Amino acid sequence: MGWWASSKSWLLGADDSAHLQARAETPPPSDPSTARIAPARTDLSTASALSLPSVYRAVSILATGVSQLTVDVWRGDEPSPRVPAWVRRPDIKVSRSAFFEQTTVGLAVTGNAFWRVHRDSAADPVQALTVLNPHDVVINEDGTYGYQNQRPLQDWQVQHLALLRVPGARYGLGPIQAARADLAGVLDLRDYAAEWFNTAGVPNGVLSTEQVLAPDQAAQYKKQWMEQQSHKNGPAVLGAGIAYSPIMLSPKDAQFLESRRYTVTEIARLFGIPASLMLATVDGAAMTYQNVADADLSFARWTLVQYLREIEEAISTLLPRGTEARFNLDAVLRPSTKARYDAHKIAIEAGFLTVDEVRAIEGLKPLPMREPHR
Repeated sequence: MGWWASSKSWLLGADDSAHLQARAETPPPSDPSTARIAPARTDLSTASALSLPSVYRAVSILATGVSQLTVDVWRGDEPSPRVPAWVRRPDIKVSRSAFFEQTTVGLAVTGNAFWRVHRDSAADPVQALTVLNPHDVVINEDGTYGYQNQRPLQDWQVQHLALLRVPGARYGLGPIQAARADLAGVLDLRDYAAEWFNTAGVPNGVLSTEQVLAPDQAAQYKKQWMEQQSHKNGPAVLGAGIAYSPIMLSPKDAQFLESRRYTVTEIARLFGIPASLMLATVDGAAMTYQNVADADLSFARWTLVQYLREIEEAISTLLPRGTEARFNLDAVLRPSTKARYDAHKIAIEAGFLTVDEVRAIEGLKPLPMREPHR
C-alpha cells in the first residue's frame, strides 16, 4: 500500500463511517428539466482528498517547508559538536529530505506519523529510523503497535507523532479527518460539475424556425446539421428559415467556477496555508510584497512550526539525556536583506554589536585589519 493509498476502516473508524452522509452544496441549475442529482459520498479516503488540486498543493507546501530544513543537536544553550549519524540521515535507504517529507505527509494527510526505531533494546542507542505507512499501523490498548500483520512492536520500537491530540484518543486528528464532511462536499461538487457538463444531456445549441415541421423533417434538418458540423471549420448552410442559436453558460451555471474558487480559500484556511502560496486570490485583498512576506512569516510561525515541533520532540526523545534536536529556521524566518541591514545599522550605532559581529551573523569573515597611515 503506497503513501497515497487509504484505509477506510482506519481513517474513519468503525463507529463514525456510517454517520458520514455529506452532500455537495451545488447551485441550482438554470433549467430544471436538465437537473441531475449528485450521489452522496459516504466515505472519504486520503487518496480521494489528495485528488483535489488544492489539497495536494497544501500538503506539498508543508512537505517542502519541512524537508528543506536541517536539524541541529543542542546541549543546553550551545550546539553539540557530536551529532549522531541517524540524526544526520535517519534512514540510509532514503535521503534526509525524503525522510522528513514522508513524515510531514503522514501528519498532514492522516494526523499521524510512525517511525520504526531500529535498536536492540530500549536501553541501547538508536541505529536508524524508518517511516511507516500510517494506514498500516494499529495502536493496541496495551501500548504495543501492530504493523502489516507482523508480531506486535513494543513502544520503544515505534515513535508515534501526532498532529493534533484529542484527549482520550489514541490517534492524532489531521485536517482531512477534521473536515472530512466539507472535503466530501467539495469532491461531490467537482464530480457533479463534471457529470453535468459531460453527460447531462444539455444541448450545445438549438436549431429553430417559425415554420411548422413534421417530426421527420426536424430529424432530417438535425441530421444535416450534424453532418455539416463533423467537418471542422466548414461553413454551415441553413435553409427553410432555420436559425442556429448556441446555448451559452448562464450566470447561475457559472457559480460552479465561483464555488471552486471559494473551496481553494477554504482548503488553504484548513491547512493554514497563505493564499499567495496556494496561488489563489482573496477578494478585496490587494497582494503586495510586504503582506506576502508577512503571510509567509506567519505561515512559518503558526503552521509550519506545529509540524516542526512534533518532529523535534520526537527526535529529542530518542537522543541521549541532556540533548535536544532543533530545526535550523534561519532560511525560513530570516527577514529580507534590507530589513536585516537596517537592523544591523541600528545595532552598530547603538553600540551593542560590532561590524565583525554583524558580518558573523551574515556568514561573512571579519574584515582584514587595516594598517595605520604613516
